Amino acid sequence: MEKIQLKPIGIIHSTFKQAQGTPIQPAFAHESEGIVEVFDEYLDGLKDLDGFERIWLIYFFDRAKEYKLTVKPYMDTTPHGLFATRAPSRPNPIGMSSVKIKEIKANKILVSQLDILDETPLLDIKPYAPKFDCFKVNRIGWLKNADERSGRADNRFH
Repeated sequence: MEKIQLKPIGIIHSTFKQAQGTPIQPAFAHESEGIVEVFDEYLDGLKDLDGFERIWLIYFFDRAKEYKLTVKPYMDTTPHGLFATRAPSRPNPIGMSSVKIKEIKANKILVSQLDILDETPLLDIKPYAPKFDCFKVNRIGWLKNADERSGRADNRFH
């Protein structure tokens, strides 16, 4: 198979300059805000986005170190298979976060509940649609016993 090439459509700005201390998921990022800057050539793609409360940000983990297929994820001390975690170091280091839209001004989207490092390359934006994105589940694997006390990253993946 040939390589896949992706082109950033923008850049994510946040107050988080390093992984340590950054919320590990939007659910732990209640107080954080940031700006999603979409490059001018993609400005027309933001039409009608202001009608949504939340969006999915798809981004490139540009500072993640080399991946391992077994990792100790945040919130646990037991090793798990990489694909049973949301660890940032992956064969294709792509991240996704559902953030809340506060305001859209031209090519800048002010968001809250942001858990992403400053100057992270933005690959795509998709609207959050509860009808499609929210499923009732009965099994959540190792997460049922996870320690959610800190909700903040350390340096294990950077």
